[in-house]
Amino acid sequence: MELKQIGPQHPKIKQVLAIQRNTAPNPRRMITAEGLWAHNLLLEHDVFIDTFLWCPEAAYGDEARTRAVELAERAHLAYQVSKKTLARISERDKPDGLFSIAQLPMWEPQDVRLGKSSLIMVADSMEIPGNLGTLIRTLDAAGADCLVLTNRRTRLTHPKVFRASQGMVLKMPILDFECTEDAITWLQSNDVDVYLADTDDAKNYRSFDYSSSRTAFILGSERYGIPKPWHEAGYERVFIPMLGSADSLNVSISAAVFLFEARAQKNRW
Repeated sequence: MELKQIGPQHPKIKQVLAIQRNTAPNPRRMITAEGLWAHNLLLEHDVFIDTFLWCPEAAYGDEARTRAVELAERAHLAYQVSKKTLARISERDKPDGLFSIAQLPMWEPQDVRLGKSSLIMVADSMEIPGNLGTLIRTLDAAGADCLVLTNRRTRLTHPKVFRASQGMVLKMPILDFECTEDAITWLQSNDVDVYLADTDDAKNYRSFDYSSSRTAFILGSERYGIPKPWHEAGYERVFIPMLGSADSLNVSISAAVFLFEARAQKNRW
């Protein structure tokens, strides 16, 4: 496979570094992917690959070489890079010679089809990219239907989101609303039962029946909690009992507790 070779001063290498530094505008929601597992996910989920970078000297097996041919054919642009250039942009020890700039799927409210007992998580004002990525991975594990983001404080394109989600950011439907009120309107229009993860005037999360309705749990920011409009909407509040000295759980762990309880009820576990 013959591809044009580019070096560290090429615009595409500079674009990779800008995405990784998470500083430049990224309206097309481009992410970077490296290594065999990540590229298998790109192919599996039919993700648009803007640019594929191939370093044959860094390939560790026949599978990487086979995937390189597929990726070069699929990508809008494809180039070859040296081992030195790959090392400059790679954040992995052994990226298998495979590196791409890809585009995250873009979801609109009309794209998300909810069933009679769909399971939804809402994250309002989430700030830490690693937490967001872990949350997405948790939703996938629990068989949730979608993630709703409001007042987002971190980009979905942050490299830590992709890594912490184990690539599940490519497949989990994610709706991104600019303000809380828009998310509330969408939930109301879809007849979703909403529960706020809060401790004040709250009931034990296991005291509710989630089995036969569309269900959404609301998580607030790591620092400030759930914004006022959610409370003004009059939703039920749920809490997870703390049996030790700690007064709270990590946001993704809290999400797992809520989601798997609701999933157990819906699936009659």
